[in-house]
Amino acid sequence: MGSGKGSPEYWVAVVKPGRILYEMGGVTENIARRAISIAASKMPIQNHSQRVHKE
Repeated sequence: MGSGKGSPEYWVAVVKPGRILYEMGGVTENIARRAISIAASKMPIQNHSQRVHKE
């Protein structure tokens, strides 16, 4: 795992150990929120959604 990805050019966010970060693109916000909600209901973790605007 991790081979072939190269070095990151910059850090966007610090993700602490024990956390999972998902990024979704190409779908509407409603579909993305519903997909994360369904996935989170099947995992024994809490979830938090945050919308990020790209410029």
